[in-house]
Amino acid sequence: MVVQFPAKLRSGSHVRVIAPARSRAIVSAGNDNAAIAERRLAELGLTVSYADNVDETDRYHSSSIASRVADLHAAFVDPSVAGILTVIGGYNSNELLPHLDFDLIGANPKILCGYSDITALQNAILARTGLVTYSGPHWSTFGMRHLGDTTSSWFQQVLMTHEPVDLKPSPWFTDDAWYADQDHRTQLPSDGWWPLQPGAAEAQIVGGNLGTLNLLQGTPWMPSIRDAVLFLEDDELTNPVEFRRDLHSLLQLPDADTVRGLVIGRFQIASGMARDDLEAIVATVPPLAGKPIVANVDFGHTNPLITFPIGGHVELHLGSDTRITLTHH
Repeated sequence: MVVQFPAKLRSGSHVRVIAPARSRAIVSAGNDNAAIAERRLAELGLTVSYADNVDETDRYHSSSIASRVADLHAAFVDPSVAGILTVIGGYNSNELLPHLDFDLIGANPKILCGYSDITALQNAILARTGLVTYSGPHWSTFGMRHLGDTTSSWFQQVLMTHEPVDLKPSPWFTDDAWYADQDHRTQLPSDGWWPLQPGAAEAQIVGGNLGTLNLLQGTPWMPSIRDAVLFLEDDELTNPVEFRRDLHSLLQLPDADTVRGLVIGRFQIASGMARDDLEAIVATVPPLAGKPIVANVDFGHTNPLITFPIGGHVELHLGSDTRITLTHH
C-alpha cells in the first residue's frame, strides 16, 4: 500500500475537534481549560470548530457509535477542514472501526492528531488507507495554562513545517493532574533518554499506546509491523509485568523478527517502571535482540509531548551520539 501524507497545516487553517472516545463534556466542566486551548491554538494561527456531537455524553462519558462515526466522517469530508484534533483519549475508539468508511477517509486525506486510545483509529487508518496520522496532543492538551510551550513547539514543527525534526530530550517533565489544578504544577527533572541497546535504524513508524494497539491484533485493522520501528507507550494503569506481557504479545506477531528498532515513551510515575525493569524486559523478547532500543522518550501520558507521524519515517541512531529524526512529509 502506498503511504500518503496529508497536507500541512498553516496559519489560517481550520481544525475540527471531534470526540471519538470520551466526550468534551468531561473536559470543559467547571474550568477554563477550553478557553485556554482555543487561545493556544489561535496563537498557532489555527481556527477551531467543534463536531455536532462533541458534547454528547452517556453513562461511559462517551457517546453513541453513530454520533462518533458521523462526526469523524463529517470532519474528513468537509473541504474547509485541514486538520482534525481529538478531544481526549478514553477506552472505546476501537468500537468505531467496523463502521468507518475507509474509502471516504482515504479519498479525503487530512491531518488527524491525538494519542492514547486514538491509537486504534490511527493504526486502522494506516492499515486500510496508507494515510499517515499523528500521535500528538489532543485538543484538551492545549488547555494547559503553563508548561505547554514545548508540546506546542513540537506540534508546530511536525504539522506546520516540511523540515525533518531532530528531537531533543526535554530536561524536565510533569506527571500531575494539571487539568484539575492549573495553579499548582510539579515540574520534575528528567535524566534524558535511556539508550537500552545501541544501533541504528531507518524505517516507517508504527505504534502509539501499546495496550490499545494490541486490541487490533487479529482484526482487519492491524497494520503490518514488517520492517517498522515501533513507538510504544502506556499509561499509569500499566506496570512492569503488564508491560512485559503486552510487549511479548505484540512481538509474537508474524514479521516481528523484521522489526528494526523500538522507541519507548516515558512512563508515568504510578507505573513503577524503572530503567532496569525495561532493560530486563526487552532482553526477554527474542525479536528485539541486537536491535536499537531507547526509552524515556517524551511521548505518552506525561508532559511535554512530541508529535510523531504514524506511518511516517524515523532515523534512529543510538550510541555515543544518540539522535532521533522524524521525516513527516
